[in-house]
Amino acid sequence: MRLFFDARYIRTDFHDGISRFSHELAHAVFAAAPDAGVEVTFIVHDPGQVALLPAGAPTVSLHAPTSVLEPLAALRLNRYRPDVVYSPMQTIGALGRRFGLILTLHDTIYYRHRTPPRDLPWFVRLGWRLFHLTYAPQRATLNAADAVATVSETSKRQFAAVRLTKREVVVLPNAPQRLAELAPAGAMPGAAAALNIVYMGSFMPYKNVETLVRAMAHLPGRTLHLLSRISPARQEELEKLAPADARIVFHGGVTDTEYAALLSDAALLATLSLDEGYGLPIAEALELGVPAVVSDMEIFHEVGGPGARYVPARDARAFADAVIGLDDEGARAALVAAGREHIARFTWPESAARLLAASRRVVAQRAR
Repeated sequence: MRLFFDARYIRTDFHDGISRFSHELAHAVFAAAPDAGVEVTFIVHDPGQVALLPAGAPTVSLHAPTSVLEPLAALRLNRYRPDVVYSPMQTIGALGRRFGLILTLHDTIYYRHRTPPRDLPWFVRLGWRLFHLTYAPQRATLNAADAVATVSETSKRQFAAVRLTKREVVVLPNAPQRLAELAPAGAMPGAAAALNIVYMGSFMPYKNVETLVRAMAHLPGRTLHLLSRISPARQEELEKLAPADARIVFHGGVTDTEYAALLSDAALLATLSLDEGYGLPIAEALELGVPAVVSDMEIFHEVGGPGARYVPARDARAFADAVIGLDDEGARAALVAAGREHIARFTWPESAARLLAASRRVVAQRAR
């Protein structure tokens, strides 16, 4: 079986969520492919992407996924005669395809929050907003494939609730990166009471960072670290909400190594998001052995399981009480152990095996 993996979403500067997912799954699929009798070829648009793929992996070049040629992508790929094409997004054109196709829709959050990523071209941002005004275009897109992938059981249930696709939906969990390999030598994450509260994520309104900021009024002596890049205007908004004498550090973006070091330093991971597509920072913290205090919603329960404390998203006092409760060494140790056991089920080899199995099903179905 010839599987073509769309690697065009792998960034050559720094990973965003889709880029990291694509990169990690690509390596896991390539490693598992020989034993499964599968030949994997990667689709790229930037020569720099080749260096980020497994050494010696075959590649073919195609236009960028944001190109106006994207609706014709299948016609260009037909010449290579793949059996199945897998894309970590759902935008690749299916018109005239002569191969099996598996598309990925990570979640439905952009139907509730329609603001597109700012680094996309203006015409793509406009199309993004129009596309998410109704489920009809998404249904047509997904039903044009043979199968649909997503990253969580929560998303799979949400797809079913709105009848988003008639196709099989296969879950390919988004596994955490191993921050332990980047942590300082001798670090003991989760071993001490949390003096540092770490937030990794954007500052969109639904992320509800305001409640984290207000909660610092109940957490004297502790520091809130806001790690991601932030605009000056948004930082000023949050600074005005900050209680007097609150310790809040705006890092303005950090490397993975800095991220690992901050989580390893008497810290816990916090997020009080009102809505979310996944929750990768929670998975990363649990894998490192860092406790998490998060908002009480379905996707966070799936990712965090018994390894996190759950609180009402807008209740600053409840969040603070949960943080203080983890000063108890026994409670903290039990939470860390439960989190590590839970998150160990989320691995890239497992996701790769599921994708290869789904690809075989697609080929068998098309042969009938």
